[in-house]
Amino acid sequence: MKINKENAEHFSWNDGSCDAWHFLKGDELSLISQKMPAGEIEGLHYHEKAKQYFYILSGKAVIKIEGIDTLLEKGEGIEVAAEIVHQMLNPHEEPLEFLVVSTPTPIGDRVSV
Repeated sequence: MKINKENAEHFSWNDGSCDAWHFLKGDELSLISQKMPAGEIEGLHYHEKAKQYFYILSGKAVIKIEGIDTLLEKGEGIEVAAEIVHQMLNPHEEPLEFLVVSTPTPIGDRVSV
């Protein structure tokens, strides 16, 4: 079955200001498409088990990993290992869309800092 934003499981995050769609939702592999409005900042956190890869579809992001800011532009991505403190920021004027690939699933694995 084809999976897209029309038929994927949708959820909101960051107090409802950001949207996400589960394209794959397995115990061992997760793929989530996320949309973050301009000016949004995700809470600082880490995952106990999940390793993640963030890939920018549109807009620009700043990802803070262990206190170091990295600018990611369309077509760029970065890996974040388990237990590494990180957060996604969109300090820019346009919305940000990105994919997050996680293994194993990040559900129930997030620890806020």
